[in-house]
Amino acid sequence: MKFFNKIFLVSGIAIMLSSCTNELDVQPEGTPTEASFWKTENDLITGANAMYKPLFDGEFYGRGLFWFINASDDMVTGRAKSEADNAKNFSSNYIAAGDLETQWNKRYNVIGVANRVIRNIDNIQTSAAVKNKYLGEALFMSSRMYFELAYTYGNEKAGIPIIDRTKEPDTNPIPRAANVMDNYNYIVADLKRAAELLPAQEQLLAKDYGRPHKAAAWALLAKVYLFMKDWQNAAYWANEVMTKGNRTLLANYADVFKAENNYSTEYIWSLPGTPKFTAWGSILPGVMLENKGWGLYNGWGYFQPTKELYDEYEAGDLRRSATILKLGDKFTFNGSERTYASSNSLTGYQFNKYMDAFKYALNSGHVSANGDYPCTDLAVPIMRYAEVVLIKAEAKIMMGQNADQEINMIRTRAGLASKNGCTLADLKHERRCELAGEWADRHRDLVRWGDAQGTYAQPLHGISGQIVWAARNFNPSIHNVWAVPQVEIVNSHGVIKQNQGW
Repeated sequence: MKFFNKIFLVSGIAIMLSSCTNELDVQPEGTPTEASFWKTENDLITGANAMYKPLFDGEFYGRGLFWFINASDDMVTGRAKSEADNAKNFSSNYIAAGDLETQWNKRYNVIGVANRVIRNIDNIQTSAAVKNKYLGEALFMSSRMYFELAYTYGNEKAGIPIIDRTKEPDTNPIPRAANVMDNYNYIVADLKRAAELLPAQEQLLAKDYGRPHKAAAWALLAKVYLFMKDWQNAAYWANEVMTKGNRTLLANYADVFKAENNYSTEYIWSLPGTPKFTAWGSILPGVMLENKGWGLYNGWGYFQPTKELYDEYEAGDLRRSATILKLGDKFTFNGSERTYASSNSLTGYQFNKYMDAFKYALNSGHVSANGDYPCTDLAVPIMRYAEVVLIKAEAKIMMGQNADQEINMIRTRAGLASKNGCTLADLKHERRCELAGEWADRHRDLVRWGDAQGTYAQPLHGISGQIVWAARNFNPSIHNVWAVPQVEIVNSHGVIKQNQGW
């Protein structure tokens, strides 16, 4: 992270992001300095907006850490990409190669900008309400970034570095925290404060949709506690969302992944998609699209579902067709009905849940005109309400409590019969079927459940039963975390240590 890059104010402004509809675009005059900048409400807005611009990098929430999610049994790498293949095979050959080398630094950049907001907010001349909103946003964004770093690179042997936000950044390397629980406790403290400060989603102006809100902080708290195995607190904060967050499941599962429902009652936190105006958004829909888009659009052809995932769905589960296209299925693309065929798919399947925008004419503004940045107007979910319900269910089961109500909320929407006496196996099944192909991270679920070694010892198959990915050797004592990017170790002159075994 180049020792956290000394994130200067000028660079923060240079990457300034407006609100999701460009309504908060505040261009500074001249070149501001730290002493002259943090004075007015516009300065605060400009500085806070800078937290969001990095998220629209194609390798942030487009691919990026999704190469690690791709390690799961739900999908395979659809095209040759050596670092992605090596990561999926838990080979250290992926280290110091390609996009995965940058993920650590990208998130610390956001943390650095958030820290500037937190450190300088008392200097701003504006109302307490405005200060609270942006302080809450900064605490949430810092927490989200630390969480993604912590569960990716941290374990009981070593956590990730925590920056002292009370001081100006310097060039001295920061050692890793003693263990990942130090990181989680730090995140929890910040999120509780963020939850107190942030407005409810319904209190935000439309131009601010996509920014953090109170229920998003509660939901992230629930997930952090889940990873801490603090079941009581995981259930408590999930319940806060469910009882006070004004969240409900949409009636139709497929509707969750339509742009008209970007900020529906199922919304928790997403990456906004705005191709009509900026071509900013997650490129994940285009990354999962057929390579070259049947000659009509620059799809990239990665992250293809496996037969194992397809077969996980029960007969009559409405989520299967909404999630997966299989060879021979009818669908609409570029305004015309097609039958799904592929010259690219290793498995004979394609993820369908991000395809809605492609049903329109490709020149209608629902899809980015730039096929090298293939985002759509869908706000790709990073976390949504159904996951919160499943977090509560899992926490209750782990405490020996009945979670039938929560699990059957999910099953009923899927068109399935209710179950009684739901077990952890039922929870695992619903979580897989509900969240397949999303940032919820099936690979990380398998790791934290202790299921990764056995699952990955089995090969993965395509639609005709052919092996498309060989069995893999997952060592839980090593591969429960990913390798720290080599550049961070080198730049720190060894202060930052590699995870053992990598």
